[in-house]
Amino acid sequence: MRYISTRGGAGTTDFEGVLFSGYAIDGGLFMPESIPALDLDTLKTWSRFSYPELVKQLCSIFISPELIPKPKLSDLIDKAFSRFKHKEVVHLSRLKNGLNVLELWHGPTYAFKDLSLSCTGQFLQYFLKKRKKHVSVLVGTSGDTGSSAIESIRGDKNMDIFVLLPQGLCSQVQELQMTTVIEENVHVFLTEGNSDEIDEPIKELFADVDFSSKHKLMSLNSINWSRILVQMAHYFYAYFQCTPSMDNLPLPVVEIVVPTGGGGNLTAGFIAQKMGLPIELVAVVNDNDIIHRAIQQGDFSLSKSVKSTLASAMDIQEPYNMERIFWLFSGSDSNLVKNLMEEFYVTKSVKLPPGLHKQLYEHLQTSTISDEEILRTMRHCWEDNDYLLCPHTATAVCYYYKNSDCHPRSSRCCLAPASPVKFEDAVCKAGISLEVSSEIRELKEMETRSSTLKRGEDWARILRQQIEAVTKQRNSVWS
Repeated sequence: MRYISTRGGAGTTDFEGVLFSGYAIDGGLFMPESIPALDLDTLKTWSRFSYPELVKQLCSIFISPELIPKPKLSDLIDKAFSRFKHKEVVHLSRLKNGLNVLELWHGPTYAFKDLSLSCTGQFLQYFLKKRKKHVSVLVGTSGDTGSSAIESIRGDKNMDIFVLLPQGLCSQVQELQMTTVIEENVHVFLTEGNSDEIDEPIKELFADVDFSSKHKLMSLNSINWSRILVQMAHYFYAYFQCTPSMDNLPLPVVEIVVPTGGGGNLTAGFIAQKMGLPIELVAVVNDNDIIHRAIQQGDFSLSKSVKSTLASAMDIQEPYNMERIFWLFSGSDSNLVKNLMEEFYVTKSVKLPPGLHKQLYEHLQTSTISDEEILRTMRHCWEDNDYLLCPHTATAVCYYYKNSDCHPRSSRCCLAPASPVKFEDAVCKAGISLEVSSEIRELKEMETRSSTLKRGEDWARILRQQIEAVTKQRNSVWS
C-alpha cells in the first residue's frame, strides 16, 4: 500500500513515511493511493471478529508486512489495548427504544482517541527503536487528543512530546490528565487562546522545513493517517453489532451518528463506507458549525470566533480533515482540493464547487446541537435509562431523539467518544449527581507541571527555543 497527498504534489510513500510525516511536503494530507473494496464473504468473516481483531485486519491491509510483519503487528496491537478497562475494548450499550451507544472510551484517558493513539504510539516505538532515532511530537489539543497522545508515549526515550492546550477551555479532568504527567519527555503548555489559535504556532514550525527536519518534528493530531486507519475499525464493529443478520441481501444499512470536531473520525467512516461497509453517516456538531454549513449550504468559512461549549473537544473552527473528505468526494481531484484549500487558508471563506457540494450533501446528513439541547438530552437519557452521557455523546443521542421515527429501515448507532466522568461540571449542570471515582479523586490531588503561553507572546519562538533546548539535551545524553 502506497500513500499520496490530497494535493497531488508529494509523490508516493509507504506507511512508515506517512506515520512520521504528518502533512505532506505540498501541504496536503496523506491518503491511500487506492481504497480496496471488501467482498461479501470478507464482511461475513469479519462480522465474527472481536474489535482488536478488526483493527488487526484493517492494519494488515494498509501496512505492508515488509514494514511490520503480521505477527509483530498483532503483538503491537495487543499491547496497545492491554491497558483498556473493558474486556471487549469497546462496548455497545443497548438502551430503550432502539438507542444504541457504542462506548469508545474505555482506554487510559476515558476518550475514544486512546483507541487510535495507543496503536500509533506502538507503531512509532517499533520504528524508532528499529532505526535508533528520536522525534519531537508537537500536538495542539481542544480536550482529549493531548492526554491520549501523552499516555501513548509517556516515558519513551525515543520521543519528546510538546502539547499546547487552551487554558480554562478544557474540563478540569482533561487538563489534569495532561498537567499531572511529569515524565521527562512530556512538555505541556497552557495557552491564553482557543483551539484554533494554538494551531497557528504549530503550523508555523512545521512550515519551517529546515527546523522541522533538524528536530524531526511530527504530529499526533488527526492529520496523522495512522489515527484515521485505526478509527475505521469501530465503524465495522458498530455495523456488525447493530446488524440483525449478515445473511439477508442486500445487506441492511446501519446509520452511524458521529459527534464531530476536526473531522478525523468522520473521515474514517467514509473510508469504511467506500470499502463496502453499508453505513450511512450523520455528523453532529455544536455551535461551531462550519461542517454543517459546508454540507448544507456549500459555505466553508470561519465564523468570527470559536464558541466555547459544553462539548469542548468539538470546539473547532478549522476541521482540517475536511480536506480528506473533499478529496474522497471529488473523485480524488487533487487540483481541485489544492486550489480550494489554498484559497481557504488565505481568505478563510470559500464556496464549495457545485459538483463537490452536491456529492457531500447527498452522502452526509448533518445537525447542530446547542448546549441547552445537550443538557436536555443528558437528563432525558438518564431518566429513561439510568445511563450517563458525556456532553459530546449527548450531541449524537440528541439527534437520535429528534429523529427516532426516521429511517425505520435501518438501525442507528450513536458513537460515544468520551466518558461522562471527564465532564463533571456538565453532568452537574444537567441536574444529575455524579459519583466521582477514586481514580479521578486521586488525579485532583496529584502534583502538576506546565508552562504558560501568554497572549501577546511569540508562541512559535518560545516553542522553538524549548524544542531546541530539549533536542540539545537529548543529543548530549545519546552521544
